[in-house]
Amino acid sequence: MTTTMGRLASLDLTQRLSVDEYHERLDKAQDRLQFLTSELSKRKTPVVIAFEGWDAAGKGGAIHRIVQKVDPGLYVAHPIGAPAGDDKTHHYLWRFWRRLPEAGRIAIFDRTWYGRVLVERIEHFCDDAAWRRAFREINEFEAQLHRYGTVICKFFIHIDKDEQERRFKERASDDFTSWKLTDEDWRNRDKWDAYVQAYEDCFEETSSEVAPWTLVEGNDKHFARVKIVETVVAALEAAR
Repeated sequence: MTTTMGRLASLDLTQRLSVDEYHERLDKAQDRLQFLTSELSKRKTPVVIAFEGWDAAGKGGAIHRIVQKVDPGLYVAHPIGAPAGDDKTHHYLWRFWRRLPEAGRIAIFDRTWYGRVLVERIEHFCDDAAWRRAFREINEFEAQLHRYGTVICKFFIHIDKDEQERRFKERASDDFTSWKLTDEDWRNRDKWDAYVQAYEDCFEETSSEVAPWTLVEGNDKHFARVKIVETVVAALEAAR
């Protein structure tokens, strides 16, 4: 596994979009996405869109921009937390298998099966052998989805530590968003370097031809959202 931090460190987090360019490109991409999702629904093509990223990186906002003009009947968004109930008593991939989209529909995952090699690894919720084995299991899982005809988009939204702190403080000061911020969010910052290493290992081991990772420069939310929606559009165009 990699001992470098190259992929995240190489991202240019200074990239920005003006408000005008943001709205112009976003509207164009969303209009195209609206057409493509309708077309792929008729063709019975399933789509899986998976999000990972730092706390406060903007996953929820990006998901909202993806679905803003999409027929609500064509997608389901799954916020993924710690497994509970039946999910806790099965293999860790089971809860994702049961949430996969039917033919012609879209499933969006806010946090994913990569929790096995990220938070479960860092917090020692599984042993080393289990999370190391999970790289192969995840690659096989995604390969099976691809063979079935599923379009797979995987995003990691990257922000730097200073930007995360700024967003945390912004959330804490707003009565409408303070509920999003927990003591665990602050505690996870102390493990920043460990998470960077886990992310780098994840990209190296699981970015495949059929399910590549798209790393998103997220310090500017406008830039990140446009890049994500345009990437989904390109993936669906390729699947036509």
